Amino acid sequence: MKRIVYALMATVTGLVLLFSYRTSLEPEPASALADAPTAGGAAVAAPTTGTPSASASPSPSSAASSSASAAPAVPSATPSSSSGLADGTWTGQAANTRYGPVQVRITVSGGTITDVQVPQYPSESGRDQQINSRALPILVQQTMTAQSAQVDMVSGATYTSTGYRTSLQSALDQARS
Repeated sequence: MKRIVYALMATVTGLVLLFSYRTSLEPEPASALADAPTAGGAAVAAPTTGTPSASASPSPSSAASSSASAAPAVPSATPSSSSGLADGTWTGQAANTRYGPVQVRITVSGGTITDVQVPQYPSESGRDQQINSRALPILVQQTMTAQSAQVDMVSGATYTSTGYRTSLQSALDQARS
């Protein structure tokens, strides 16, 4: 008789735990990325779908099919002596991730990173938008604080964080050359 009671209690406990497990998160509003706070004037720009200008980055569809060659928009001939970064706007090479390309653009003034933009990032699904609306502002803020590519990964956004760091390092390498 005790075995039946224990088996019944274990079954009920298992069912309660199974049905109380939360499998998905509440979707964030679509404007969460635009409403996210930025550090020091840093902004996370949404990818553009129009025709890119000469200094603009390629559209997300063209970056996925070919590797983007990054060229500085406004380079300076003399690097700053303190950080070794030349003044100008530098666009890193798009880093292909499992969910899409990530590309970072930095603006350097006085040898200091003054602005960070992310013109390309995965945004195809609602889940991509949710993850990146949380992760990208954190990565941008860390970049502004660290003034290097030594930024922490964002939990839950491993692929985006890895692509961000790769593209950021590419932009920093261009600013140093």
